[in-house]
Amino acid sequence: MDASSNAEQARARFDDVASQSATQEGVGGRTRYDTTTIVLHWLLALAIVGLLVTGFLMVDLPLSIKRVKLYNWHKWVGAMVLVASVIRLVWRLTQTALPAAGMRIWQRRAARVTHVALYALSLVVPLSGWFYSSAAGVPIVWFGWIPIPDLVPADAVLAQSFKSLHAQSAVMLTVLASLHMAAALKHHFVDRDGLLFRVWPGR
Repeated sequence: MDASSNAEQARARFDDVASQSATQEGVGGRTRYDTTTIVLHWLLALAIVGLLVTGFLMVDLPLSIKRVKLYNWHKWVGAMVLVASVIRLVWRLTQTALPAAGMRIWQRRAARVTHVALYALSLVVPLSGWFYSSAAGVPIVWFGWIPIPDLVPADAVLAQSFKSLHAQSAVMLTVLASLHMAAALKHHFVDRDGLLFRVWPGR
């Protein structure tokens, strides 16, 4: 059996399970998230992964033009992630959650806690970076055109505190994002319950 056949079976199985759950929980029989949610999910996922990778790499680079450019891009994209995260959170609060589609109680609770933590960290990480840059006396000029106001005055002690918060929260985000991805892959390839198709682009 080829990969496309497996994918179609997973879709069909998920549609059956989700439709039954939707009927019971009153969400109108939806089996996929809306386009806005899907687009925001994947844009943020790609941007956050890119920020985490560059963030861990650039700190070990010697002072150079390359390092300065990476730091600037890191800040610019981080600002975009912060705005997109706020939009995503507001949008999420206006939407009805999809049914758990046959997940065990502990899985539902774990997924809920993980999602809440991911939403929180997607705000804390870029915000702490903004505070750190402000306290370090290094203003952010978005793409070299739009100056972003400092949140606090320059203060070396405060800068060190926000630097630690930024680094620690980034590590936490990395761990949770990895667990989230591992769980999604398990549902797709082991459980084959089609949960991944709820946020997969296209149909």
